[in-house]
Amino acid sequence: MQTSVLKNYPAGVPHTVDPEQFGSLGQLFEESFKRYAQRPFSVCMEQWMSYAELDELSAALGAWLQDKGLEPGARVAIMLPNIPQFAVTMAAVLRAGYTCVNVNPLYTARELEHQLKDSGATSIIILENFAQTLEQVISRTKVQHVVLTAMGDLLGGMYGRWITFAVRNLAKMVPPFKLPLDQARTVTRFPDALAAGRSRKLAPSGSTLDSVAFLQYTGGTTGQSKGAVLTHRNIVAATLQAEAWFSPALGRAGDLSKINSIAALPLYHIFALTLCLLAIRQGSHLTLIPNPRDMRKFIAVLKKRPFHMLPAVNTLFNGLLMQPEFKSLDFSSLFVSQAGGMAASEGTAKRWKEATGCTMIEGWGMSETCAIGTNNPVMSQQFSGTIGLPLPGIDIAIKDDAGHTVSDGEAGELCIKGPNVMVGYYNQPVETAAAFTADGFMRTGDIAVMQDDGHCRIVDRKKDMILVSGFNVFPNELENVISLCPGVVECAAVGVPDEKQGEAIKVFVVRRDTSLSEDDVLRYCHDRLTGYKRPKHIEFRDALPKTNVGKILRRELRTAAH
Repeated sequence: MQTSVLKNYPAGVPHTVDPEQFGSLGQLFEESFKRYAQRPFSVCMEQWMSYAELDELSAALGAWLQDKGLEPGARVAIMLPNIPQFAVTMAAVLRAGYTCVNVNPLYTARELEHQLKDSGATSIIILENFAQTLEQVISRTKVQHVVLTAMGDLLGGMYGRWITFAVRNLAKMVPPFKLPLDQARTVTRFPDALAAGRSRKLAPSGSTLDSVAFLQYTGGTTGQSKGAVLTHRNIVAATLQAEAWFSPALGRAGDLSKINSIAALPLYHIFALTLCLLAIRQGSHLTLIPNPRDMRKFIAVLKKRPFHMLPAVNTLFNGLLMQPEFKSLDFSSLFVSQAGGMAASEGTAKRWKEATGCTMIEGWGMSETCAIGTNNPVMSQQFSGTIGLPLPGIDIAIKDDAGHTVSDGEAGELCIKGPNVMVGYYNQPVETAAAFTADGFMRTGDIAVMQDDGHCRIVDRKKDMILVSGFNVFPNELENVISLCPGVVECAAVGVPDEKQGEAIKVFVVRRDTSLSEDDVLRYCHDRLTGYKRPKHIEFRDALPKTNVGKILRRELRTAAH
């Protein structure tokens, strides 16, 4: 780690972590489950689950999976939203010696088929709401065992049955489906799998730190998604790194069991998944938000009890700020507002600090790095506009296309090395070889600058760069400036063909104030951006296209603009 980084490291945060203290992720889980048995682990729709219950349920489901005769390391797909079944299933798969394949529940049949076939998954645990999608593709996959769960399965007796009835019959959120049953496939209800598993003993997994824990598929916003191979060592290291980094802020609570982290981002995404693992490591609890798009219900949940950690993408922070009732919440216990998943804008950060009194802390990471690779110090009192410093044990280098490290202050590709970095892409030797430099750094595809103080600033994604009359223009910079324009909620900048300049800049704007005009935005840009960086076209929209995690899809905007 560079001297400039270490010199600016937060007090009390170690420079490295030691994943070797655990034999596997399963060992980390089992130690936490025993140590924190009586503590609450999660709350969903006001139904609580303790660590002891998580231990017992995951052991039962793991034993049931083992009874199916799955080979060690078999891939098990998990297609669940933020409900209690997610953590139970994840822990069960890992403790039983298998590999988790996290699947976005909102995937289309085409996307689901690609991921199941590419991963070679032989089992899937899926919420029945999405079974119709599975029905369309299962015959073309290797899936042999399907475990179907209903929304209320782990929400307690009568209440859980009512939730399931309401979801099926009142909200009509479970489209009709018929999964093929034959000698090659079994379909089992989640409660039945648990009941059968309770009569069996979970056998030792045989997993080591080098075993594959997750195939974490990349977002796929630029073509077919790839499975990042994350080992137990990678995940343990990332969990310990997060623990070390967030401790200065979360330690303010005194008792970590009181820490309430809001799980609104989907747990199948690496960002939220890592923070779920952090909760298990430190014995704190999660508030599960199955549908954060319902802002009214989301805010009603936030009102119920103090919350200490709120991870979100920029668009979710924006969405909360747009709700008048949000500002009436009690933010006195909010210690960490963690931004990630996409660039955080200065405009959003400023409004967030004004509303909550809590500084938005921006970090950076990827599926390939087990989420957080760099982060701003969590005790920071102001938004920095950088992605911060590398976490313990991580080295960062800014390299040119030839793989040479550039000088501080020069733009180049952000490259990363550390115990949290994937070993490669699943069954993609060519892609894996292209992803790493000769000296072992992983290329990220992000263009960044290293400052004198060791903080990195993302300039943009390589593929999103706009070329205006030979000048490189980075959309993040424009979006950060325009987000501060009065009346702007959020924006996205793309390049469009232009006869004279090669490309011209078009900005799509969602406005708070309908009186805001194109001329207003252009004047604002004229005063703050040099000539070639000024947008030529402004288009107002009611909303911007986003992935299910909330990242703005510039690709779709580019297609619409051409």
